[in-house]
Amino acid sequence: MVDWNTYRDALHRTVGDFAKLNPPVMRGLSMMSGAEKDGHLGPKIHELIALAVAVTTRCDGCIATHVKAAAEHGATREEIAEALGTAIALNAGAALTYTARTLDAFDALPSA
Repeated sequence: MVDWNTYRDALHRTVGDFAKLNPPVMRGLSMMSGAEKDGHLGPKIHELIALAVAVTTRCDGCIATHVKAAAEHGATREEIAEALGTAIALNAGAALTYTARTLDAFDALPSA
């Protein structure tokens, strides 16, 4: 089992080291991350969306960071589970879409 607090803290230290090595990249990321601050959805909803995206992209660091932020913004375990249900449904839909693309690619092959 992952110790998420230790993992998140270590990740943030290493990201801080990277920020010192490449400030322009971190400034750009910070600008993108801050774009929704004045949005209509509110911080809890943004964190729930971030968690769903983190699951679909399989990013442990994102999960560790955004689960803490979601909780700090009042997200409950039930709300997180509901958001992640959407991620699960989307992944199944994506697999179905790419199944259709694969069959189309097969059908496009020249006949032997």
